[in-house]
Amino acid sequence: MADTANSVLFDAPGPKGRRTIRIINWVAGFLFAVVLVLILMRLHNPPDGENQLSWELWKPAVEREAWTDFYLPGLWMTIKATVLAVVGAVAFGLVFGVGRLLPNPLLRGISAVIVEFCRAVPVLLLMIFFWRWFAFAGLPSPSYWAVVLALVLYNGSVVAELVRSGVGNLPGGQREASLALGLTETQSLMEIEVPQAVYAMLPAAVTQLVVVLKDTALGSIIMYTDLLQESRRLGSMYFNILQTLVMAAVIYFIACWLLSRLAEWLPERMQQRTAAPAEPEPVAPIAAGDASNVNQIAVAKEVEELPLGGTPRKYHVHHRGTNASIRNWRRTKYEQGYDVAHPEAEDKKERDTGKPASPKANNPKLSSNEHEQADHGTVFKHGNDIGKGHVQFGGKPKI
Repeated sequence: MADTANSVLFDAPGPKGRRTIRIINWVAGFLFAVVLVLILMRLHNPPDGENQLSWELWKPAVEREAWTDFYLPGLWMTIKATVLAVVGAVAFGLVFGVGRLLPNPLLRGISAVIVEFCRAVPVLLLMIFFWRWFAFAGLPSPSYWAVVLALVLYNGSVVAELVRSGVGNLPGGQREASLALGLTETQSLMEIEVPQAVYAMLPAAVTQLVVVLKDTALGSIIMYTDLLQESRRLGSMYFNILQTLVMAAVIYFIACWLLSRLAEWLPERMQQRTAAPAEPEPVAPIAAGDASNVNQIAVAKEVEELPLGGTPRKYHVHHRGTNASIRNWRRTKYEQGYDVAHPEAEDKKERDTGKPASPKANNPKLSSNEHEQADHGTVFKHGNDIGKGHVQFGGKPKI
């Protein structure tokens, strides 16, 4: 079966298209390798400078003191600002995201102005503004709080839009049902719609963590001692700024990659916890008076055996309609354990004796239902709901 998961937005390429894509990939890979070799050659032999690939320049950037004194402290400051900014952004987004959905036009307008303003102003400008403000006010650690507050405002506005879009994507029948039950619009929003929207937006909110982590690097411009700032300090000490920045880029890449894996794992985990197990629906039993199906007695027996009724389609699924044969029916019933006599042995007995295994089996004067009763035995009991009101199979019901 062809995989249609990747062809939702576009048609799957044919043999010629796949060959073209393969050729383009090989050409692009070759060009990338050539550019990489040229860059390494330039770093190895720069026109006016020393070899940037020499171990003397890379050793201070990877030794133990660089990690304990620069990289790890800077990484800790980055994580500390990221965690606080994420918590504040979620709170900000929930408050103003719900505010944009309230029926009160005044609150809705104020929330809309705040959210749109925080989305429009650049994050770096907000950091510089708060940094100068906190410094003039004499607050401790002005650069740290400036970074956190700027990230809270910007990313909180993004979360607010996620909440608003999550509520907007819910089926309209949920609000209509809640209003029909007597809830107000605010109660419906807070108790029914917003919890579902928050649960649905969690994967996108986790993806926003990557943006928050990377935006903390802007704090180095206002002298915040994050990972980027500490890497620049180390590079200025040993005159190997390129090597220290490469190490900082590797650390950023690993941290963002872990957050991306978390964003991929979370929806799968949520789906496992919320999706109900798919169980096949029970098959409706075949009517007992339907003379066109030779499996009606087996259906009645299955219904009688099950405590809640319904049929799990054990053995009558293989032979349905008037094309079913008694021999195949008996063989299938033997395989399922409903008959102790093997059908081949019964057929051999019929051939040897010249008489049918059942006294009424091949009587042409009997109807098809009577044939089946003779071959399998009547399973209906007095008081059973199935077949009630029938004098005999194929007969007229008593009223």
